[in-house]
Amino acid sequence: MELHIVIEGTKDLSGQLYRQLSDSIRSGRLADGQQLPPTRLLAEQLGLSRKTVSDVYTRLTQERLVLGQVGKGSFVSAPVEARPRRHDAGKLASAAIVAKWDAMHAPLRTPFPEGRSRHEFIGGCISPGLFPADDWRRCVLHGLRQDARTGGMYRQAEGVAELRAAIAHHAAYARGVVCTAHNVVVTNGAQQALDLLGRVLLEPGCVVAVEEPGYPAAGMLFASQGAQVVGIGVDREGMLVEQIPQGTRLIYTTPAHQFPLGMPMSVARREALLARALEIGAIIIEDDYDSEFRYEGRPTDSLQSMDRHGVVAFVGTFSKVMLPELRLGYAVLPEAVLNAALTVKHLNDWHTATASQHALAKFISDGYLSRHIRRCSEIYATRRERMQSMFAGPLSSWFELVPASAGFHVAALCKKPLDLDLLRRLARRADVGLYPLSNFYAFTPPKAGLFLGYGGIETLDIDTALLRVRDILQQME
Repeated sequence: MELHIVIEGTKDLSGQLYRQLSDSIRSGRLADGQQLPPTRLLAEQLGLSRKTVSDVYTRLTQERLVLGQVGKGSFVSAPVEARPRRHDAGKLASAAIVAKWDAMHAPLRTPFPEGRSRHEFIGGCISPGLFPADDWRRCVLHGLRQDARTGGMYRQAEGVAELRAAIAHHAAYARGVVCTAHNVVVTNGAQQALDLLGRVLLEPGCVVAVEEPGYPAAGMLFASQGAQVVGIGVDREGMLVEQIPQGTRLIYTTPAHQFPLGMPMSVARREALLARALEIGAIIIEDDYDSEFRYEGRPTDSLQSMDRHGVVAFVGTFSKVMLPELRLGYAVLPEAVLNAALTVKHLNDWHTATASQHALAKFISDGYLSRHIRRCSEIYATRRERMQSMFAGPLSSWFELVPASAGFHVAALCKKPLDLDLLRRLARRADVGLYPLSNFYAFTPPKAGLFLGYGGIETLDIDTALLRVRDILQQME
């Protein structure tokens, strides 16, 4: 890579080179420890004599801005105060808009805002050791080989055909989704799928109905697109459909495993929700974020499988069943919005990285995903049993679990008044990470309770951690 130096004219060549290198080092543009080009190479690039470049390097070395290492080369030795330059942009015409984004609170943006504890009950996290890294590595190599055959071309916005077909089969088999590869759009995680649908369906002032409590990043995303977001309460059967106002264009729900409380939406409530969406002309986003993991009872079909009028967009992700770092998700879209969503995807990022898509297609088609889900389900089921046992026993005086038959988190509601903020702080001192349910309320006073993920904590650590919590609660009384 060439070093960006501009030499003008034929005068003061040494001075021009010295000033530019010195300014670049002092301003932080050239980082401490970065290697400079050899004098011969830089001289050829700039059309200078090698002696001119050598003299400049010597001067910088004398000023301790460059460190020469025999046999290795010349390296930047930036002063401690070197920082990238910040230019005052003056008064921005968009200052109010920028301020709105600056002020926006994103509660899930930092996974461990106070540092990671030894025993973490944070939701959405998994145990990395469960992931079949060797199987995935073979699939990635396959993906790279597939990519090498495309000749460096951009690909279709909806995703590679092999992955879309594999996702359609997986969603139909695991969740009863009625679709073909034609309706599948591959996205960079479920969050991008929500963004695509919001861009297609919303304009400033449109009404979006979300569950309360619910997934905060969904409501914040739709609000950032100018929507008027309305919180709809939930009960033991799910979303209270009668609260959805007239004029709502988009309804966001988690029917298989309500986020964050955990109960499934009843069949009667699902039928009512579909009828309400058809009545007001709204599209329903069914976020099926972690229901591959089921532990009891008969599995319920997806809301999308009950849809007879094309009003449900089914959104899934591989972040919970595989790794969140992969950023792979998908949406199964009704015909009414499919082409528009593909246009938005094309304009937004053109397409998701194809090597990862080919790798995931093989991972699904060769049965690795199914085996991984079965293995994780067995482990999560054991952790869930430990959680239930602890809250039915040592912690039963203070908390009651909300019944949940899927996923890998539970909600524990307080049975008596508790200072949850104090409990959380004291637990952190005992190396236990606890998180309040209040993070998921945006429109109504929150219920007092805890949101407890057990995907990222080892089974043998659950009793140890929760007994520490019990001891803290006893001291607080």
